[in-house]
Amino acid sequence: MKKLVKTALQSIGLDLVRHEPTQLRSQLENYPELSQQEKEILLSVQPYTMTTVERMTSLLQAVTYVSKNQIPGDIVECGVWRGGSMMIIAKVLLANNDVSRTLYLFDTFEGMSEPTDDDFSVDGRPAAVQLKEEPKGTGVWCEASIEDVRANMISTGYPEDKILLIKGKVEDTIPNTIPKHVALLRLDTDWYESTRHELQHLFPLLDSKGILILDDYGHWQGARKAVDEYFQATGDPVYLHRVDYSARILVRNGQG
Repeated sequence: MKKLVKTALQSIGLDLVRHEPTQLRSQLENYPELSQQEKEILLSVQPYTMTTVERMTSLLQAVTYVSKNQIPGDIVECGVWRGGSMMIIAKVLLANNDVSRTLYLFDTFEGMSEPTDDDFSVDGRPAAVQLKEEPKGTGVWCEASIEDVRANMISTGYPEDKILLIKGKVEDTIPNTIPKHVALLRLDTDWYESTRHELQHLFPLLDSKGILILDDYGHWQGARKAVDEYFQATGDPVYLHRVDYSARILVRNGQG
């Protein structure tokens, strides 16, 4: 996804730069509310994520909110790449002595699934065309093996029996393997069909004070369409707070 995002941003005069450790450390100085321990957590997962410092920081703070306020439920992420975001989650939960939650990681673990005609990037280019421009196995496909992700997650020290990696398209694996209750839901599968499916089956499980994170809302038009259609259909009043150009976050408003 990184190269796709970079190409699209360059077309509108923006750019995306992978955070190197020194650069990330410098950027984190702009977040005085973070403790040194929290900054070290973010630095430690840098090789395993493509997300921006804004997304990393907002995720860390979201997990802290869930843990310290004892919001009940498990943690679910759809689209995990090498597991960096869930590693943040695991390390924050460990730091808060909160290891009773099961972590669900949904991914094909074989790279991106095929997009549909609903999937365009922010510059209007079809996702299918962009994927064809890059050979499978390159970074653009967000490919990481299930063994790689499992090893990365185990390295956090979070209880191994509380880490579930579910392989396959979410349209095939959900709702067959899902928790009964969710405290935090992070969606990062880019496409319209997968995002729609995830919301239909997982958002109703989100606690009335739980958190939803949408990684692709600003960049992929299909993901945004799925989100907008879902909340228009349910009638749930929601406020999507902007994290950066693409990511959005909401705290559920007491419904459900």
